[in-house]
Amino acid sequence: MREEQQVTEEEQQVTETQDATGATDFSSLDPQQVAGTISSVTDEQLREALSGPQREAIIGEVFRRMEQHFKPSSATGVDAVVHWKVTGPSDGALDHYEVVLRDGSCTVGKDPQHEPRVTLMLDAVDFMRLVTGSAAGPMLFMSGKLKIEGDLMFSTQIQSMFTIPG
Repeated sequence: MREEQQVTEEEQQVTETQDATGATDFSSLDPQQVAGTISSVTDEQLREALSGPQREAIIGEVFRRMEQHFKPSSATGVDAVVHWKVTGPSDGALDHYEVVLRDGSCTVGKDPQHEPRVTLMLDAVDFMRLVTGSAAGPMLFMSGKLKIEGDLMFSTQIQSMFTIPG
């Protein structure tokens, strides 16, 4: 009963953030509550949510918040470009983002402009599970769900440079 109540409260928060058109303003959602919701839904439920018209807004909000959750002290001396390829849209395309870590700062863009040190590719469900702490990168990699091109050793450090909501 308590778990059902928690999901209901989290669903209520999402409903309260909808505008007059019914679109959700994801920027007003609390990352901790989103992480809790992600961990409590099935892959099928998450896949359904990420295959609808709000997919771009959901994934875009995650990348937008990466800059806020970046821990500069954990990235001292890092000068790297990380490309993220998130697969799974119904049309077969993918979302491609670039994260630039340089001079203690993090900038994110949707249109990659630089040569990556590492490229991470995974589907949208696994991506959401990874960035909310519901799945571990090494486990996704070992199971073949996370594909890594480039500097494998550097890829193991990326997560430590960000605060992951739990």
